[in-house]
Amino acid sequence: MRAAVLAAPATMELQQVPLPEPGRGQVRVKLEGCGVCASNVEPFEGQPWSQFPGEPGGMGHEGWGAVDALGPDVTEVAIGDRVAMLSGKSYAEFDVASVDALVKLPAALAGQPFPGEPLGCAFNIFRRTDVQAGQTVAIVGIGFLGAVLTRLATEAGARVIAISRRQSSLDLARHYGAAETIVMDDHWRILEDVKRLTDGTGCERVIECVGKQWPLDLAGELVREGGRLVIAGYHQDGPRQVNMQMWNWKGIDIASAHERDPAVNLRGLREAVEAVASGRLDPTPLYTHRYALDRLDEALFATRDKPDGFVKALVTFGEPA
Repeated sequence: MRAAVLAAPATMELQQVPLPEPGRGQVRVKLEGCGVCASNVEPFEGQPWSQFPGEPGGMGHEGWGAVDALGPDVTEVAIGDRVAMLSGKSYAEFDVASVDALVKLPAALAGQPFPGEPLGCAFNIFRRTDVQAGQTVAIVGIGFLGAVLTRLATEAGARVIAISRRQSSLDLARHYGAAETIVMDDHWRILEDVKRLTDGTGCERVIECVGKQWPLDLAGELVREGGRLVIAGYHQDGPRQVNMQMWNWKGIDIASAHERDPAVNLRGLREAVEAVASGRLDPTPLYTHRYALDRLDEALFATRDKPDGFVKALVTFGEPA
């Protein structure tokens, strides 16, 4: 099969590698596509602990496709079933996943792309927010994750204040239900805008979706006394400092909302499949850019640089799914 290999910093190579074989309790999936995650950018560019070359298909963890082969004792799915899976080498034409780490895609999703891992991640993060009807929720950073969380919070009856750098992102937040939008350009003006919108009290819930120091600082200041700060951004490029005096004084709850329990991840994936299949959530506007596998490096650079209108890149195989 063909697989993308991270050969050196910012250098992807397309290689012919052996087809993986499913073991006991596993299936092989012929991939239709794989979403490109912002968490790929730092490993792609190279970190001090990086080793090269990477594994074939490595970093790809948002795959979907059709079951191609069954390992011993697998009865839960059949060859030809379309699935979204939680696996880690999906920048390739085939990947192997445990049968208890995938969800069958219903007929309502036929022909649609389904990068299940980030959709499931959004549902798991939202559960950790404990958003209640009538609350004001600030979402700092409107990309794929922030947009889905905007929809979920609005659906729960909250008033969402979306804060992001680009006008296209703020327009997207409005599409998903945000009541207010604020350009993320000046720290102190943002604080004043949120105070004005909340009668000076701040927000009951603030969700940080960027994964950088300044948005985390900003998010901490926007939480009202006794509120909850939810860290949904993936902070992987080094240590962070926080204003613990302020956090202590305000008595806020902190939720670091990236789940690692496989059962929780699978629950989020199931919830995402149900929500999209039922029409509760339409992620179609979020899939803004598509690339063939041999253009994965371009997809990663776009994920880093975010050209106008960019939200999420999909790598697709053959005809776009």
